[in-house]
Amino acid sequence: MPSNPVNTRKCAACRAHGDKAEMIRVCRTADGRVFVDSDKNSGGRGVWVHRNGNCVDVLAKKKALNAAFKCQVADDVYKRLYDEL
Repeated sequence: MPSNPVNTRKCAACRAHGDKAEMIRVCRTADGRVFVDSDKNSGGRGVWVHRNGNCVDVLAKKKALNAAFKCQVADDVYKRLYDEL
């Protein structure tokens, strides 16, 4: 039996679980392109963050997407996260 309820994801900033409808997904494709996945169904590695200012602030301040994707993520991706709030 899974330890987490269905349709929940872990936030990369606060590490708490939340319903994926309340979260933002950032995706990295096989060719290395990183973008905010508004549809939440693009192919590639996904990182989830709560749709609130505190979690997005922590993610941007720590540059946590760089570590999650093991590559340098452009600043405009972090700016786009704020547009999704």
